[in-house]
Amino acid sequence: MLSPTPHDGAWLKLEPDAVCAITRDYLADPVEGRRAQWHIEAIDPPATRREDDADLARRFRAALTWVREQAGIVPIPLGTPNTVDEPYPVPSQTFGWAAGDAAYAMGSYEVDEDEALVIEGRSPQCAFWNVCLWNQFLHTYDYAYERVTLNGDQAVYEPDGSWRVVVAHRDPGHPNWISTAGHARGRIWFRWFLPEATPVRPSARVVAVADVARLPS
Repeated sequence: MLSPTPHDGAWLKLEPDAVCAITRDYLADPVEGRRAQWHIEAIDPPATRREDDADLARRFRAALTWVREQAGIVPIPLGTPNTVDEPYPVPSQTFGWAAGDAAYAMGSYEVDEDEALVIEGRSPQCAFWNVCLWNQFLHTYDYAYERVTLNGDQAVYEPDGSWRVVVAHRDPGHPNWISTAGHARGRIWFRWFLPEATPVRPSARVVAVADVARLPS
């Protein structure tokens, strides 16, 4: 139930100026998984809507503000190459598109054709986690043709429960390879939803692509 006034059961408070609801649905198997379906019913009949010049002008200003604010934060800096920053915990307040029940970590890669970035870490118990590669405009690389993101259900884990992700231009023969899609440098983005604890900072190091197959398990 979404409304400004409390309701029994699963209730989400709407602010008086709320105009939309955004859902995030994550699939362990994005190819074969069944996507969520939402059915919305308005309990209270909607008010008759009348558009006037003042309201149209207000909405034009709001759209322009959104474009200006988005343009103002990109391109984001790449930061120190081939590192992953310290994960930060679930926030008490969020802004932008951040989820209020997720921990995040950002990193950066820069590798040559014969190099691979090996990222090693361990995820706490959580509902979902993944890592994806971004450009400086907060866009994920094209996932229709290459695997540029990996989630916790897709990952192959080490015997001790840790994981190793390999970022490289070509397949190094590792099950947790994610492709740079031809981009020599870019951003790395980790997120953990409903984690039991803040994740430990993953380590990262550059190795030769030929050496990936010889990494110890």
